Amino acid sequence: KLIHTLQGHQKEIVCVGFDPQGAILATGSTDCTAILWDVETGKSLFTLEAHEAEIVSLHFNTEGNLLVTGAFDNAAVIWDVSTGQSLHVLDGHNGEISSTQFNFAGDLVVSGSIDSTVKIWDVESGKCLNTLEGHEDEILDVCFNATGSLIASASADGSCRIYSTHTGQQKFCLQGHDGEVSKVAFNPQGTLLISASSDKTVRVWEVETGKCLNVLKGHTDEIFSCAFNYDGSIIITGSKDNTCRIWKRDDEEETKS
Repeated sequence: KLIHTLQGHQKEIVCVGFDPQGAILATGSTDCTAILWDVETGKSLFTLEAHEAEIVSLHFNTEGNLLVTGAFDNAAVIWDVSTGQSLHVLDGHNGEISSTQFNFAGDLVVSGSIDSTVKIWDVESGKCLNTLEGHEDEILDVCFNATGSLIASASADGSCRIYSTHTGQQKFCLQGHDGEVSKVAFNPQGTLLISASSDKTVRVWEVETGKCLNVLKGHTDEIFSCAFNYDGSIIITGSKDNTCRIWKRDDEEETKS
């Protein structure tokens, strides 16, 4: 049954996310604001105002006390969830932000931009620690692995890349897709990376070697999203063909279900 209808934004909502405890929901909108909501009551807690363009990405840290938002004003902002106040504006990209994420430890934020770069930020100071280069077109997604030691990026140049968080050095350029890569995700164990593409496929990569282990075929239009389940045994994909598909990973190969 419907529990709450959350009304407060003036324009369409682009991104949503729960805090780790499931008590607070964050929503980001093209009205340039994010709103924090109390899940139990459905009441708004804070309206987060600092961006000058639509918010397209948001992510809570592991403790749930901080939120990062990324927007089309070329900046990301770190917020104090308990007060709704901005702590740092992460300003350094030369193009719109497409993706942001905290690492598990909560001391770093990674951001991807249409300026073709990935940046690593120190949460405490708000300073940029490193700029990861190599892509030749827009970055559409970024993510940390579970330990935070690796960063993966997805790009409109048709490749995804894996970088060392510590050194900023590229470990692998994963090529094989015939169209832009819109989404990347590590499995919980950190041994596999999946990438979703406009070429209607998802590829499964071995993180240690950069080898493509399998190509998941079946969608009839571009794929926008992909994710592992909690134990990494199942992959779900979402496509412009109006379907989601669930794939079960066997010990040796992935098979469609």
